[in-house]
Amino acid sequence: MSEQKPASKSFKQVRAEQLEYNAKRESGYRERALKIYPWICGRCAREFDRRNLSELTVHHVDHNHDNNPGDGSNWELLCIYCHDEEHSKFESFVRYGNTGATKVKGATHTPFANLKAKMEGKD
Repeated sequence: MSEQKPASKSFKQVRAEQLEYNAKRESGYRERALKIYPWICGRCAREFDRRNLSELTVHHVDHNHDNNPGDGSNWELLCIYCHDEEHSKFESFVRYGNTGATKVKGATHTPFANLKAKMEGKD
């Protein structure tokens, strides 16, 4: 049994495919966001360079990945840790609803309002 080797591509074919891939990737929202914004996490202010740029992500503020305006108004750059935290908060919001509903209201009863009158028997 002999294994078939894939047909080797010429250098020109490989180069053309790579250029096409690069052009497609550059038109993506991540690359556009990296050109617009400084390479700093929007939450923890961690700075990035080419060595660790893969740890910087683009977060969609409205959580809609199809909403990619050219001005980048729906994006923020977050490190992978802050991005994970942001999505955890959003998942909790979706699962449990508005966090304002769980807040305890302040007490309105004042038990000692008429204490002096009660002590004097003027009830």
